[in-house]
Amino acid sequence: MSSSGSKNSLIGTLYAVSAFLAWGVLPLYWKQLQEVPALQIMLGRIVWSLLFLLVVITLRKRWPEFRGLFRERKLLLGLCSSSLLIAANWLTYIWAVNAEYIVESSLGYYMNPLITVLLGILVLKERPRCWQILAMLLALVGVLNSIIRLGSFPWIAITLALTFALYGLIRKLLAVESLLGLAVETALLTPIALLILGKDAWNGELAFGGDWPRDLLLIGSGVVTALPLLCFASGTRRLPLSSVGFLQYLAPSCQLLIGIQVYHEPFPREQQITFGFIWIALLMYSVDAFRFQRQLASGNAAVGQQENPA
Repeated sequence: MSSSGSKNSLIGTLYAVSAFLAWGVLPLYWKQLQEVPALQIMLGRIVWSLLFLLVVITLRKRWPEFRGLFRERKLLLGLCSSSLLIAANWLTYIWAVNAEYIVESSLGYYMNPLITVLLGILVLKERPRCWQILAMLLALVGVLNSIIRLGSFPWIAITLALTFALYGLIRKLLAVESLLGLAVETALLTPIALLILGKDAWNGELAFGGDWPRDLLLIGSGVVTALPLLCFASGTRRLPLSSVGFLQYLAPSCQLLIGIQVYHEPFPREQQITFGFIWIALLMYSVDAFRFQRQLASGNAAVGQQENPA
């Protein structure tokens, strides 16, 4: 690899690691807002994210592109769907963290890659590889173990995994850039958010105002939402897909450790078994994805040598 290529890869890794670590420690941030209703946090997150993103768009001089997206009716319809999914994901996650379900939330983000593979098979008609099928079956066994031995359906984990995987699928089909796409999504949700927040303010139930440390945290929710996503986008442009695939497990791993070690959430043996099945499934998935990417790279290199013989 050339020195410029090595530098680009290092920068990409730093961006990606920063994004996943930021997502991993977010429970610490939301816990500081535990007395604020989850819905208000989520709605404020939408509004403050939009304001932050508009500043970034202004600095990057991308207003013409941003405005142009609102003239594409089919794209707007897709972004409406993705905005509702990401709002549902944010609301579920914030509620789960402050209701002391950080461990189960981390399970959802461990499951996300496997749900993504399943959606690719069902929606995009992708042909599954053998190890992918085995990984999904193991994940299913893990979920069934939770239902049978714990006596409860892991709805938080399933909701988080499904909403985020569906969000990723829609964004993949729309092929709109991360910054502009998120800006449009938050812009579409902001009128609804302001309406509900205005109603809460009218009823004297709005948590914003009067407590400046809390207000700063609520305002900062826009930055902690958008900044990791921008780092993630910068990282994925510089790194192979297989590398990003391995790094993404940093976030739920941090969440799991925070839930157990910092907030002392229970992690009974039955739940450990469920996690064990998911971890083995993810190991299969990751190794298979890495080998597949290596094969693709080797194939492309071989084709390049045939087209450009020395």
